[in-house]
Amino acid sequence: MITIITKNYCPYCHSAKAFLESLGKKYQEIEVSSDPEIYQKYKDISWMNTVPQIFDGEATYENLIGWNDDMMQKYRAGEIFQD
Repeated sequence: MITIITKNYCPYCHSAKAFLESLGKKYQEIEVSSDPEIYQKYKDISWMNTVPQIFDGEATYENLIGWNDDMMQKYRAGEIFQD
């Protein structure tokens, strides 16, 4: 299952979730708008200061897809979600 770190006001987060839903992909959303400590935890894992942070599975650096644009680029290149 995909893990996606989001903030509720982020348009890129909404776009990423809509894209995943259009592909029929299930995801676990971790919304961090009101919890800076949890957000920092995921920033430490991904080394990213932006959301969404999208992981293919558990939220580990090895599973990091990236953010919305990274996901779209990897999808178009046939690197992810081709099953």
